[in-house]
Amino acid sequence: MAKQTFTTGQVLTAAQMTSLQQTAMGGGAATAKTTSYVLVAADAGTTVAMDASGSTTITVNTGLFSAGDSVFIQNRGAGTTTVTAGTATVTTHGSLALAQWEGGQLYFTSSSAAIFFDISQSTGMTNPMTTTGDTIYSSSGSTPARLGIGATGNVLTVAGGVPTWAAPAGGGKVLQVVQDTDITSYTNTSSSYSDTGLSVSITPSSVSSRILVFASMPNSSCYNPNSSSDARGQFKLVRDSTQLMNTVIGVENFGLGTDKNFQVGVSFAVVDSPATTSSTTYKIQGAKITSGSQIGYSGSATLINSIIVMEIGA
Repeated sequence: MAKQTFTTGQVLTAAQMTSLQQTAMGGGAATAKTTSYVLVAADAGTTVAMDASGSTTITVNTGLFSAGDSVFIQNRGAGTTTVTAGTATVTTHGSLALAQWEGGQLYFTSSSAAIFFDISQSTGMTNPMTTTGDTIYSSSGSTPARLGIGATGNVLTVAGGVPTWAAPAGGGKVLQVVQDTDITSYTNTSSSYSDTGLSVSITPSSVSSRILVFASMPNSSCYNPNSSSDARGQFKLVRDSTQLMNTVIGVENFGLGTDKNFQVGVSFAVVDSPATTSSTTYKIQGAKITSGSQIGYSGSATLINSIIVMEIGA
């Protein structure tokens, strides 16, 4: 019921008591409105229910209500109802525009100012997703945005401060492979290093690229024409003019006579960081170590003597 002033000894009717109870419980009699409405003093303690198919307003003016008065507002119609400040001030943390089935409490802090407590907002966040696998992220503070599903194999990363799908960078993925194989013969009687013929060039895609170099010479030999001495030889891996690794092979003659040789497989793998995007050459060189010997290998097309170079990412 509307706000009333009671006098001493006044007897309330059953209807008045029922309406008073409804008001105390936050309800009050509902007055249905089908057009825009301006609140009047008698609306204090009641519920104003808008029931219009089009947009309407509820206007709040000053000098009609006292501090502590409340008006409950409902919108039951299909049109939007907007609580509008006329000569009074209306503030809210929610929204003054009420869609169908929304409502709130207009609470007066003075005769000229009120707070609208937005009790039910069903609008919520608009779902931007359209495709299976989409995700939602905040594009600017509290604005939801759609991130479409990425391509197969993509990883989630950040670019420009927002999430994005991208191809994985580095992490062991082979980017390119070059190789030289089937070198069937090589000998060197000098202690100075010479090229074996196993040589490849690769152009790294980044200065931070890692290069895996694998060398395999399964029929490598140290020859010893001198029965009284050991045979020693050495192969090394060179990047341009920089030595990266070497390996020594050899055997004592064990009285087998002259012109005997000992064959042993030689292979090694090295991970290198050339720190350049220029063409880079990796090659195998060999030299003898002891006098009277020579280093080398011989074989056939069925024996793989190779150097394989792979770029495996940053």
